[in-house]
Amino acid sequence: MVYKIKFISDEVEGFLRELEIDSEATFLDLARAVLDACGYPDDQMTSFYVCDEEWERGVQVTREDMGGGAADEDCFVMADTRLDEFIEDEGQNFEFVFDPFSDRVFYMTVREEIPGRSLDAPKLVRSQGEPPRQIADLDFSLPPAGKGDTLTAEGVEDDFYGEGAAFNDDELDLEGFEIMDGSDLY
Repeated sequence: MVYKIKFISDEVEGFLRELEIDSEATFLDLARAVLDACGYPDDQMTSFYVCDEEWERGVQVTREDMGGGAADEDCFVMADTRLDEFIEDEGQNFEFVFDPFSDRVFYMTVREEIPGRSLDAPKLVRSQGEPPRQIADLDFSLPPAGKGDTLTAEGVEDDFYGEGAAFNDDELDLEGFEIMDGSDLY
């Protein structure tokens, strides 16, 4: 059987791709076909989520088993998981996380099941619009700090100790600390 899978992005109006892929292909085959259809390199830790009719995330199929889940939680790896294990019928929804840093996704739906056919490799059958950038630009810059400014969780705070004040080591309570001379380390 062949699945016809459509995917869109909520970031770019008019973007749409549709693939045909064999039901016995793996999620890794599908991931590579999606990346190829968008011109993205295959260098990110992508994953799929099986979703219900309301797009609520269910089972995750990951690129690699990271071993961080709960002991009773099943871990599905793309290379070991066939599409027909999770595609129950037409209308099955998935999210494909293509930007793991910002949790940006493609919304995927199985549009058609075509019995009696098989494919050796996924095939792009429809392509409209330009895909979004694969990795969103992350802004790691900090605001410029002025003299006497202190970095806080909320940003830069002026003159942390008060205007003109400085740290006074006489105010340090050493009784609250255990001080070692270093000889205990070996």
